[in-house]
Amino acid sequence: MTARSTRRTTASRSRIAAVGAIAVAGTLVLAGCGDHTDKGGSTDTSGGGSSTSSAPLADKLPKDIRDAGVIKVGSDISYAPVEFMQGGKAVGIDPDIADALGKQLGVKFDFQNGKFDQLIVGLQAKRFNVIMSAMNDTKDRQNGIDSDTGKKVGNGVDFVDYFTAGTSILVQKGNPKGVKSLDDLCGKVVALQKGTTSEGVAKAQSTKCTKDGKKPITLQTFDTDPEALLRLKQGASVADLNDFPVAAYNAKTSGGGKDFEVVGDQIEAGPYGIAVSKENAQLRDALQAAVSAIIKSGEYQKILQKWNVTDGAVTDAKINGGS
Repeated sequence: MTARSTRRTTASRSRIAAVGAIAVAGTLVLAGCGDHTDKGGSTDTSGGGSSTSSAPLADKLPKDIRDAGVIKVGSDISYAPVEFMQGGKAVGIDPDIADALGKQLGVKFDFQNGKFDQLIVGLQAKRFNVIMSAMNDTKDRQNGIDSDTGKKVGNGVDFVDYFTAGTSILVQKGNPKGVKSLDDLCGKVVALQKGTTSEGVAKAQSTKCTKDGKKPITLQTFDTDPEALLRLKQGASVADLNDFPVAAYNAKTSGGGKDFEVVGDQIEAGPYGIAVSKENAQLRDALQAAVSAIIKSGEYQKILQKWNVTDGAVTDAKINGGS
């Protein structure tokens, strides 16, 4: 789940406040991330959203969702602190935001666990209504383009943007290989989750290494970020690339803070978006209204403060604001 997406063309940087203070006691991300396979299992996180009769934005929802009283959410629930399993329940930034949105819309958000690189396929197959999974809003995803091949592979999706994050470099504690930037990864082994922004960043850097006369990066890709973290912990790779909130959380919690550390600045910061089928503009617009409402009410800021990621806040809920 690293910033989930393909590489963006601009290299804007932002910094999100360290996530250390929100470490959940006794939670080790390597061991506590739940089921990572795509079994279609669900985890209700909303704690019972408002009834549609009392919710201020319920009438904006499509009738079938309003009648069902639930929005099914596709998510790879193994990406603390954005979403992860604790006590058999999905918790984190995304579930908390979903709960706040549910109160505005009068429905529950039911998180269903799946592999990250299969989430858009599941959305298009109508296995769920939306995706909330630290997924970056990019033009390629909007247009259904495979970022590796440049070929059209689907109809694309729409996004309601709700957060901003960039990619960070996570290394072993003490930084034994002296990694300070992407350039230091040339000729080295890097572990990361496939289908993510970080994979795009690493591939682009590997190409740059070759052009500069250096050896390319050897990429080891995995279905989940915890698998990549384990390789790094074992010393089988020199770094893992993932979203800054996730990297900071792992640096604080894994091994009691003795396993990893974050080096360098964030890379190519961009928006997370709630992904919605292009065929469901009414649901998209209802979600945009709900995100705007929790920003205006201050509930959104309270959630980000809880997880100590306020520097990732957005001030308005754009549709397809990614580049």
